[in-house]
Amino acid sequence: MTYDVIELTQALVSCPSVTPDNTEAQVFLAGKLEALGFECYHLPFGEGDARVTNLFARIGDGSPHICFAGHTDVVPAGPIDKWTHPPFDAHIENGVLYGRGTSDMKGAIAAFLSAVSSCIGNNKPTGSISFLITGDEEGEAKNGTVKVLEWMEENDHIPDVCLVGEPTNPEHPGQFIKTGRRGSFNSVLTVKGRSGHVAHPHLADNPASRLIKMMSALDAYVFDAGTAHFQPTNLEITTLEAGEYIDNIVPDVAFAKFNIRFNDLWTRETLENKIREILDSSGHDYDLSCKSDADCTVTHPNGWTALVRQAIKDVTGETAEYTTNGGTSDARFIGKYCPAIEFGLTNKTIHHIDECVRIKDLQTLVEVFERIIETADTMSAEDLLQPEAGF
Repeated sequence: MTYDVIELTQALVSCPSVTPDNTEAQVFLAGKLEALGFECYHLPFGEGDARVTNLFARIGDGSPHICFAGHTDVVPAGPIDKWTHPPFDAHIENGVLYGRGTSDMKGAIAAFLSAVSSCIGNNKPTGSISFLITGDEEGEAKNGTVKVLEWMEENDHIPDVCLVGEPTNPEHPGQFIKTGRRGSFNSVLTVKGRSGHVAHPHLADNPASRLIKMMSALDAYVFDAGTAHFQPTNLEITTLEAGEYIDNIVPDVAFAKFNIRFNDLWTRETLENKIREILDSSGHDYDLSCKSDADCTVTHPNGWTALVRQAIKDVTGETAEYTTNGGTSDARFIGKYCPAIEFGLTNKTIHHIDECVRIKDLQTLVEVFERIIETADTMSAEDLLQPEAGF
């Protein structure tokens, strides 16, 4: 029994699984996996509007245990009338499949399922293969992969290695493998003052002036020069607000929001300490709230990364570059349990109107995934975890 990647992708895209409404897509996947001999577990977490459906499926109980992780939820389609083809019709035209989730990331899920169906047929793998499929990667990510991983640990399902099928390539499959992600740190800085008429500044206390100086100090600070695996830590100001937007009134409060993407030289604790140190040096009073739901994570090149890289080269002829740039993904959670890397389709149209994927890219991805599965099943977990030569 071999599943066609095009038919699988069309079926998944036809399920309008905007976060967190994923039941239809995951029931479809479970049916296909059960037909191949996988044991499936439907794992809903959360209550009410925060309830998220998740799916874990596994075949085999030996080692090595490789896990494919992904998400069936998609971002909203936006204005339907702006799409060339309806976003959930999975229309094919001129070798391109259109629809919300084609690239991010139902196409990759379909490709891995197709590859698994081709590789195992009616035979169980020597080791184990599993799927970790969540329904809130595009949402708050509180009741998805995080909770499933806790369940997996409790039930002895933690894999030896993991491949996350996020779109990692700018133009075509084969260019990049994500070996890590920077952490993400959000802060709100609030400065209070006293309102008054702008013509009588001595009777007022303008917090906006102090906020500008404090944010200038943060913006100018060089956190580091980068590391062997990561770009330099970077702060971006996202919001500056003060008062009620009236020209002749000094505001009584001003605030700024900023985000810091940080590398492996920092933790959320050391980063907050540094921010407060910079702000304290201004001599002004302030309130600061900080939140970070994404730690920096990295998988140092090892037998697993080398295997995936070689599989890509065998199929595409390209030597994929290891990279850690871009935003966050659920790999940040999985990396706390086992080596996790990311490889999938292109990110050129993700979240866009007319999101799409080339048919030939889906077929290439199936071939790469087949090579990964076949090779991994001949290796030991110890081989996969050995440091990669040259790194």
